[in-house]
Amino acid sequence: MIAIIDYDAGNLRSVEKALLSLGEEAVITRNQEEIFSADKVVLPGVGAFGDAMEKLNQYGLTDVIRQVAAKGTPFLGICLGLQLMFESSEESPSAEGLGLLKGRILRFPDRPGFKVPHMGWNSLDIRPDSRLFSGISPGEYVYFVHSYYLKAENEEAVAAAAEYGVRIHAAVEWGNLYACQFHPEKSGDTGLRILKNFVDL
Repeated sequence: MIAIIDYDAGNLRSVEKALLSLGEEAVITRNQEEIFSADKVVLPGVGAFGDAMEKLNQYGLTDVIRQVAAKGTPFLGICLGLQLMFESSEESPSAEGLGLLKGRILRFPDRPGFKVPHMGWNSLDIRPDSRLFSGISPGEYVYFVHSYYLKAENEEAVAAAAEYGVRIHAAVEWGNLYACQFHPEKSGDTGLRILKNFVDL
């Protein structure tokens, strides 16, 4: 069973629908026992960093997530979920992230020709040994919607990168921790393959 963490964020249903289309049992939940007993855990989300951390704290999910990550359960963050896995964000300077991985979330700089939010299809520079991107060709396109991007401290954790005025760390994998800044559930067959790779870990 795959637990999709429910903290009142947007986009949970589309992730659930994508996993169900792959034949997986997926449940949207904030029940701690359900999350602990899940084979895999997904933290999707659309919204603001500070508000999201407030909700995770309010529902007692912050420690649950840290414990699930520590015990080795495969864990996937999507979009805002990726950002929350890191230490801090320029979007909400006073909010502390989950700190599962080291790095910061930065606002896109104002650059001529680059609109913020970054919205649309972008190609990926994929690390050849990535498990999340197994069977996916370098240069494949995925769908992004975000105003802030990840700069991971550990370059070795970066599984894929993209260019949009700056270099975006678009996906990470480190031990049992996986995350995508883009939306695999909105990225067609390529996105479904990424989700299937996570499911098959």
